Amino acid sequence: MFPTPVQKAAPWVRHAYTVILPIALIVWLLPLIGVAITSIRPSGDLAAGNYFGMPSRFAGIENYTAVFRDSPIGWYILNSFKVTIPTVIGAVGLACLSGFALAVYKFRANLIVFFLFVAGNFIPFQILMVPVRDMTLKAGLYDSISGLVLFHIAFQTGFCTLFMRNFIKSLPFALIESARVEGVSEWRIFRYIVLPLMRPAIAALSVLVFTFIWNDYFWATVLVQGQHAMPVTAGLYSLNGQWIAAWHLVSAGSIVAAMPPVLMFFLMQKHFIAGLTLGATKG
Repeated sequence: MFPTPVQKAAPWVRHAYTVILPIALIVWLLPLIGVAITSIRPSGDLAAGNYFGMPSRFAGIENYTAVFRDSPIGWYILNSFKVTIPTVIGAVGLACLSGFALAVYKFRANLIVFFLFVAGNFIPFQILMVPVRDMTLKAGLYDSISGLVLFHIAFQTGFCTLFMRNFIKSLPFALIESARVEGVSEWRIFRYIVLPLMRPAIAALSVLVFTFIWNDYFWATVLVQGQHAMPVTAGLYSLNGQWIAAWHLVSAGSIVAAMPPVLMFFLMQKHFIAGLTLGATKG
């Protein structure tokens, strides 16, 4: 059922693995390496057509300073935090409650409700662009941080509920039954028994949702126009000049914008891996 571990595979498989893995890693990292090199390249190199060669000189300090000096990228990053953090709290919080209800309670429409949560994840975002934009305009939420937050919470709750429901299903149900026999209320069962056991899943899901929302570009351009609410992914476009594409500045801004989710992943790495692998070895 499971693939054979590399250590137990044939010798030629182990040799091929040691050769192919670094090649695959380099190919996967090539775009990021290209962006990083471009971010330290002087503008003269790009004007001369030196896109892929080594930079003629190191201009990293100059480019990264210009990003913060000549653009409101600091404001865009703050907007991204204003959108991402409430979305993570709202989506994960709702998912904990709905996942608990779908995993623990047996009612007639359980499967139908669960199917609706799952089905929403298969709807292409592009199909919803026009109706969502019209809805935010009519609700007075267009071009606002609150509109982006509410939309992202609504859209991420389906995936988060699927994640939490499956995680709670793997917990020992005897704990809940024992608490019910002792007369503990359902809310206290959730608060003091189930929720502490969900911490690894909450950490893993928070990292995933944080990354999804922080890196969102499509809805940031559809639902926001002004700089007052524009996240950093959409705001990077302002680093381009009116007539010339300043790719060295855009690359530097992209590296800066990618730092928060990378730092969050490394800070939460232990909990993230624990949440993804918890229950993987159960018989």
